[in-house]
Amino acid sequence: MSKSRLIAGLDIGSSKIRTVVCTLEERGAVPNVIGVGVAPSFGLRKGSVIDVEETINSISSSLEDAERMAGEPIHHVFLGIGGTHLASQDSKGVIAVSHSGNEIAEDDVDRVLEAAQAVSIPSNRRILRIIPKSFTVDEQKGIKYPVGMIGIRLEVEAHLITGLSPAVKNIEKCVHQAGVDIDDIIPSGLAAAEAVLSKRQKELGVVVIDVGCGGTSVSVFEEGTTLYTSVIPVGGENVTNDIAIGLRTSIDTADKIKIEYGSCIPEDVNDRETIDLSLLSKIDTQTVSKRQLAEIIQARYHEIFCMVKDDLAKISRDGMLPAGAILTGAATKIPGAVDLARDTLNLPVQIGFPQNFEGVVDKIDDPAYATAIGLAIWGARFEGHSGYGIDLKGFKIDKAWGSVKSWVKGLMP
Repeated sequence: MSKSRLIAGLDIGSSKIRTVVCTLEERGAVPNVIGVGVAPSFGLRKGSVIDVEETINSISSSLEDAERMAGEPIHHVFLGIGGTHLASQDSKGVIAVSHSGNEIAEDDVDRVLEAAQAVSIPSNRRILRIIPKSFTVDEQKGIKYPVGMIGIRLEVEAHLITGLSPAVKNIEKCVHQAGVDIDDIIPSGLAAAEAVLSKRQKELGVVVIDVGCGGTSVSVFEEGTTLYTSVIPVGGENVTNDIAIGLRTSIDTADKIKIEYGSCIPEDVNDRETIDLSLLSKIDTQTVSKRQLAEIIQARYHEIFCMVKDDLAKISRDGMLPAGAILTGAATKIPGAVDLARDTLNLPVQIGFPQNFEGVVDKIDDPAYATAIGLAIWGARFEGHSGYGIDLKGFKIDKAWGSVKSWVKGLMP
């Protein structure tokens, strides 16, 4: 097996670290999953490293599991990161077309993307990704791929995703010390969307809500490209904490009853149903109301979906996305989450399962693996191109364009 045809996605979450290893027959083909590794995530909180040694050990454990199953060593990974330190903003770039005959060439697109980066960001933040939303040639708007067109003035509307430099560097350091190199860094919300969305959904308008342990990633797509991204600082961890406080249990017991008995619809739970905690824990021996558990869970999930609704209202898309909302991430498997999201968002809602891959499907046919699979799909689509994640200080535009061109062409129907 050629090493250049081996692609690995490493999803670093606050609860679990998941690794997916794929083989690729040719660039752009459907990845074939041959190895999966998962390990508890110790040393991270809300996407940021709080203990370097524990984080390295957790990453190493996940990588080793995947290598053992795949029968191949992992040397490079496409890294997915999340966390509340991620932020996004829109930007515009404008240039004059420099070629004779005013035909737009690739280097013109290079220059306009570089111009789009001339925005004011804090010195402790770095650009992780620049996504061209659309180009304008003179007065003609909404162009996806301007190379070869005739014009005098070229503009681009781009979406920039930035991360806190120390937080990103700490994760990079842990990954390198775990023994692997990083091919590219992709925000986890975008990676999850790659796994669960079709081109048609991206064209019509859709929001992907990736509910993780430490936070919730929101990614809105319209006309085939990214319209908006954000990270809400509330996730499954907050639900567990609420249960521990509300029912006066330990955190471990709260997590167990959330997974085994949790629901977002108190109305479907009988008032008299109870849970004997002594069956789940040696510490907690009391009996608690199943209805009260559902009420606690519903309150926090309702808050999450209300915050998503507020995000959609900011961009005038509240209730206005024809393809609806796709829920993904481990925390969306709780019963009633779809119904609660549908009622709160006033949109059609469904659970997003990973798609567009082959191999050990039974192992990863789970919303929890959406980001890890999305990273592998991203790697399959852009293998051989580097620099799409643009660092202002180290950016070389000629290296970045290959990946940008593939991205733009991938948006075209």
